[in-house]
Amino acid sequence: MLLSDFDFELPPELIAQEAIEDRSASRMLVVDRAAGTFTDHAFREFPQYLRPGDCMVMNNTRVFPSRLLGTRVGGTGEVEIFLTKALDAECSTWNALVRPGKKMRVGERVRIGDALIAEVLDRGEFGERTVRLECEGDVFAALERVGHVPLPPYIRRADTAGDRERYQTVFAKERGSVAAPTAGLHFTPEVLEACRATGADIAQVTLHVGLGTFAPLRTDVIEEVKLHRESISVPPETIAAMDRAKRVVAIGTTSVRAIESPEGVSETDIFISPGYKFRRTGAMLTNFHLPKSSLLVLVCAFGGTELMLAAYRHAVEQKYRFFSYGDCMLII
Repeated sequence: MLLSDFDFELPPELIAQEAIEDRSASRMLVVDRAAGTFTDHAFREFPQYLRPGDCMVMNNTRVFPSRLLGTRVGGTGEVEIFLTKALDAECSTWNALVRPGKKMRVGERVRIGDALIAEVLDRGEFGERTVRLECEGDVFAALERVGHVPLPPYIRRADTAGDRERYQTVFAKERGSVAAPTAGLHFTPEVLEACRATGADIAQVTLHVGLGTFAPLRTDVIEEVKLHRESISVPPETIAAMDRAKRVVAIGTTSVRAIESPEGVSETDIFISPGYKFRRTGAMLTNFHLPKSSLLVLVCAFGGTELMLAAYRHAVEQKYRFFSYGDCMLII
C-alpha cells in the first residue's frame, strides 16, 4: 500500500483556527460501516448512539505547555524548543524538536524567560534533539509559567490564555501530552452525564500524545512506516470493563491505539493500517485527520478506505471544520 492512497483535497479555509465556544456544539458525521452510509448530525446526539453493555473508553492524558520560546545564551538568535517526551523520572531530560535545528549544536544553551535554561545534549534526525532543562524547583511549575500551549502548526496564530483550558479535555488527569486527544475536546460534563445515563460504562486509558501520533510519515510505502514510541497505561479495571462489554466505543484514535496494543506494555509504537484485525474497538469517535497521516490510515483500517475517503469528501462538500478544533466523526 502507498501513503499517497490516503490523500484528499482540503480547502485551507476549512481548517479550524479557533475553538467554538460551546464544546458540544460541533457537527458529527455518522458513518455506518455495515450500511456503507454516512449522515450529518450534531455531536449532542452522541449519547443516543450508546446503549447498555457498551464501554466507552477515553484517553485521560493532560496537555502541558511544551512549546518553549527563548534566545541563545550569549547571542540574540530566537530558538523554539518543542518538548516531545521525557527521558528520565525527574523530567529534566527530554526528546525535543528544535528550530532552527541546524544551528543548535551540542552544548548550545537557550534561555527561556526567567525560569529555564535548556542545553542541547545530543542531535538526531529531522530537527530532533536531546535537551536538558535547568531550573530552580519543579520543572513543570516552570513550564506552566513560561511555556506555551502546543497548538498544531496548521493553527496559524499564537496561543492565548483561553487555549490553556480549551485545548484540554474536561476529563484530562494524567499530565504528559504535547498534543490534545482531540476527539475528547467535544465532551462537556453534561454530555458525559448523558452518556452515563444510557447505561454504558465509561473507562479510562492514558496515552501521552507525542511524535508517534503527530509526526509526519517519511515514507510512501505503508509497510515501511515506523512510529515513535509513546507512553501508555491501560488499567486493570479498564481491561475488565472491556472484557464484560458487548461493544467498546473508543473516543479518539489515541484510545484505539492504547486498547489495541498488547496488554501490560508501558509504551507503544503500534501502527494500524488496512488489513489489521481489531481486537477491542467496536465503534470510534474521531476528529478529521490530516491527509497522508498515520491517523487517517488508522481510520481507513477501521471504516474501510473507500467509505472513509468518500465520507471525507462529503465533509469537505458540507464544509465541516477540520482537525484539532474542528468537528468529529462517529464510525459505528
